[in-house]
This record gives sequence, structure tokens and C-alpha cells, in this order.
Amino acid sequence: MTADLALQLTGQMLLAALFICAPVLIPVMVVGLVISILQVVTQVQEVSLTFVPKIIVVFASLVLFGPWMLRKLLAFAAAAITQAGAL
Repeated sequence: MTADLALQLTGQMLLAALFICAPVLIPVMVVGLVISILQVVTQVQEVSLTFVPKIIVVFASLVLFGPWMLRKLLAFAAAAITQAGAL
């Protein structure tokens, strides 16, 4: 394995990780921001108020985007193995 191939695979891995994590992280960040604004406005500082909605959003995101995330991960793994095996 050459250094160029290793750098290329590393770049592809980071980009794939970003695309795979985004459908879960973005909705959780939005929900967290909305709940934080709600807590500031109402001055209610309850820990479970932030925790429970985020868990629900993570579960819903995984159910909704899980198959797509798995396809992306398998496509990346197949491409990485093919590129590494081509040497």
C-alpha cells in the first residue's frame, strides 16, 4: 500500500463518516438548540427535558435513515477493499 493510496482512503473514510453520521447528528443538534432556547426562555433547567427528546430523535433518525446509512457504509467498505486489493 502506497502513501498516496493510504491518504486517499483516509480522505474517503472521513467523508463517508461525515455523510453517515449527518442524518443523526443534525436533527439532534436542532432539537438540542430548540430545547436550550426553550429552557432559557422559561428558566426551567430540567436535565430530562433535554435527554428524552434527543433519544427519541436519535431513534427516529436511525429507523428512518438506517438503511441508507448501511448502504453508504457497505459501498465505502467495498470500494476500500477493492482499492486495497488492486495492489
